[in-house]
Amino acid sequence: MTNHTPRVFSGIKPSGGLTLGNYLGAIKRFVDMQAQDFETIYCVVDLHAITVWQDPKELTDATREVAAGFLAAGIDPSQSILFNQSQVPAHAELAWLFNCVARVGWMNRMTQFKDKAGKNAEQSSLGLYAYPSLMAADILLYHATHVPVGEDQKQHVELTRDIAAKFNHDFKAEGFFPQPEPIIEGPATRVMNLRDGTKKMSKSGESDMERINMTDDADKIAKKFKKAKTDPEPLPETLDGLKDRPEAKNLVDIYAGLSGLTNEQVITEYAGAGWGRFKPALADLAVEKLAPISEEMSRLMGDKAEIDRILGEGADKAEAIAQPILDQAYDIAGFLRSRKR
Repeated sequence: MTNHTPRVFSGIKPSGGLTLGNYLGAIKRFVDMQAQDFETIYCVVDLHAITVWQDPKELTDATREVAAGFLAAGIDPSQSILFNQSQVPAHAELAWLFNCVARVGWMNRMTQFKDKAGKNAEQSSLGLYAYPSLMAADILLYHATHVPVGEDQKQHVELTRDIAAKFNHDFKAEGFFPQPEPIIEGPATRVMNLRDGTKKMSKSGESDMERINMTDDADKIAKKFKKAKTDPEPLPETLDGLKDRPEAKNLVDIYAGLSGLTNEQVITEYAGAGWGRFKPALADLAVEKLAPISEEMSRLMGDKAEIDRILGEGADKAEAIAQPILDQAYDIAGFLRSRKR
């Protein structure tokens, strides 16, 4: 029961469109892991999107757009499983089982709920409160061993490990669910706002100039980087010199993330450079890396039937892995299952 196939699971929520933060913090890493010794399963987590109200038509469109982003960036459906979560009902079924394993005290410690609900916690959906349990189900439904996430999701992977351990212990099923490892690495796992380096780049920010959308064309990408907020000082000689310079650090992080260089290598190359040199270089690099993805996304969005076909086939492949694991979990929990399938 304890020998689990090295398997990666991760997902992106379809709400508000993809940004550079999604690309560098998630999708680019998903593509990189596709070429390594893992089974890779990637998901458009549409059940998570509805923890806050979504216009149904916009949810459908956004689901296809995220899928197009995955495909345009290099996720290959012949190498990875790509699907949208709601097409595999086992996610919701295992989430209910985990709702009954997880403790309220654990949920109360989740900082993301406090951040998102704010002062209106009493008016929030029960789904927003309980969604870490669904996230645990997403991961453990595939016996995933590795989860590439941003720093802000690490707490949820730790909760997933707690739920796995408690299920295994409560039902005397040692090793049934694995202890997945969060993978948080790379120079730009948390991309910040181009107008305020202390805030995360967000799909829902007030100004379009504060983010790079994955659908932006070459001209828009270049313009946004050239107008990005900076400080008066040139780039420092060492990384330590970026301390207390959030906008400067963010642009160096983005350059490193797009180029494949380390932050140290970027600083070595541009030590002492003014923004008049660095920002155009960053704009050119971003256009070179991102414009082809934007163009391919646009092409894919013009063929919705093809996106739907890929997601449907991916859901079949995902379900082939998920259903036997859910069946075993149901058996372990003592559910009577006498239906002939």
